[in-house]
Amino acid sequence: MMRRVLGYLWPYKHYVVIALALTMLGGPLVVAGPPLVKAAVDLYLLPDPAHVPEGYILWLKESAEMLGFGGRPASGIAFIALLLLAANLGAMFVLYAESYLLQRMGQKIMFDLRNQIFAHLQRLPVQFYDRNPVGQLMTRLTSDVEAVNELFSSVVIAFFGDVAMLLYIVFWMFLLDWRLALVSLFMLPALVVVTIWFRLRSRTAFRTVRTNVARISTFLQERLTGMSVIQLFNREESELQEFKGINRDYRKANLDAVFYNAVFFPAVDIIVAAGIALIIWYGGGQVLQGVLTLGTVIAFLQMAEMLYEPIGDMSERYNLLQAAMSASERIFELLDEPVTMTAPEQPTALEKVRGQIEFRNVWFAYDEEDWVLKDVSFMVQPGESVAFVGYTGAGKTTITNLLMRFYDVQRGQVLLDGVDIRELELDQLRSSFSIVPQDVFLFSEDITTNIRLGNQSIDDARVREAAEQVNAAGFISKLSDGYATELDERGAGISVGQKQLISFARALAFDPRILILDEATSSIDTETESLIHDAVKKLMAGRTSLVIAHRLSTVQDVDKIIVLHKGEVRESGTHQELLRQRGLYWLLNQLNLYQDEQEELAGSVAV
Repeated sequence: MMRRVLGYLWPYKHYVVIALALTMLGGPLVVAGPPLVKAAVDLYLLPDPAHVPEGYILWLKESAEMLGFGGRPASGIAFIALLLLAANLGAMFVLYAESYLLQRMGQKIMFDLRNQIFAHLQRLPVQFYDRNPVGQLMTRLTSDVEAVNELFSSVVIAFFGDVAMLLYIVFWMFLLDWRLALVSLFMLPALVVVTIWFRLRSRTAFRTVRTNVARISTFLQERLTGMSVIQLFNREESELQEFKGINRDYRKANLDAVFYNAVFFPAVDIIVAAGIALIIWYGGGQVLQGVLTLGTVIAFLQMAEMLYEPIGDMSERYNLLQAAMSASERIFELLDEPVTMTAPEQPTALEKVRGQIEFRNVWFAYDEEDWVLKDVSFMVQPGESVAFVGYTGAGKTTITNLLMRFYDVQRGQVLLDGVDIRELELDQLRSSFSIVPQDVFLFSEDITTNIRLGNQSIDDARVREAAEQVNAAGFISKLSDGYATELDERGAGISVGQKQLISFARALAFDPRILILDEATSSIDTETESLIHDAVKKLMAGRTSLVIAHRLSTVQDVDKIIVLHKGEVRESGTHQELLRQRGLYWLLNQLNLYQDEQEELAGSVAV
């Protein structure tokens, strides 16, 4: 998994090379402090005649004298102070440049990763969304991607920087005094043991935290979307108790992670303090015996703190690594979800879609072999209008889902102009249709954008013409900004009937070869329905039209009616032909007439 994650670095390898170079440069600048302090103490503050300057100490002394700082101790101290200031300024600049590069690289990788995830989500079949809550998918695109960004901006390159810092410090320790260096490293095994314990214990805790974040996101997304249902059925208290349970699990997971942090970091501090105490004990004794200088001990005390700091940093970065790996696991699980709705390597291209539709012995089930359609066969000729009627659950909407290949059939074939739709490019297949669904989805954009849906070939004039033909222009013109009126989420603020009128305008603007009306007038009142009746007839003229409706009064003028019952085709014919058969369609018609009478009676009583 780490190999796969690091693959996202490849397009930005120049950032990595520069950041590594800066890391290698920053280490010596940061570690320059203790050797310079030793030089200041041993040369100018508390010089020991028994120790003749050698190595870099001698070079510093000669450099100070050559530059005119060697006359008095104060001048020498000033020279070393300037070197220390220059080293710190250089380290600050290098660390700034490194941090900027890493953050910039991390943002670019997040940009690429989010684009990849969203592009993949758009290619996944509809049944994937049937079994995966939207809240979990939102978590993948937001907090999980952020966690992976921490890996690139705060872990990968920084880890090499910590290793380099350790090597620089150990090098200087052994350069100054190998015996005191060994004493300084005496507590290192204890720190390694504590770090390994922390790593093993924290892994599960961080994975649980990420899982519970996804649970909270899923719960909130569903409940906030369905808030009207919760309030209508007085479910506020029960939903609050359920949320408290999920939130409690999240708190517990975080507390487990906090516990390991609370144990680990004080343990590191104790180990560091013990290491420093050893340096003072052993180094101080060596100073008293005249073996070491005081400057050496002071330098070792500073380097000891520096030695344990990158080890502690690496442990803290391991927290980020665990979170990033948990997030990466879920992201790659999503990206590895197979895209089943694909065209063959050499798809069949239809020069011009005529609109002939055929279902040939189609069997389909959403769940294993719980068949929704059973051996369904029918033919729709180009330009023909066909209605599908039947009781709820008969399979009417499933037919349109299969036709647009939101799902694939288990048996049989669905053909468009004599070609199995699985042999066609999805773009060509779906661009041949326009659908007016029962549940209209509108985006948080203006009305023009919701009609055009990003298709720039549909100009404003065509948008307005389509709205006028379906009689949507009347209510649109009364809105505050007309066609530029921004709609709220899912079109909140306008009526259900107005949403469907916009959906009619959308279908007409795209000028499809095949039109699907899926319960398109179910939420429109009688007056509005009469307004769009003529527009629908014009829209259906010359086009293959599939109409799904419960109200049989809306399908009496179609060329053919197909009656579905329990996933099977039971009857087929015109309205009059089916009435004469006195079969299932006749029963449905009688039921509709009774319901219409009841509605009229209820209306007259209300008046």
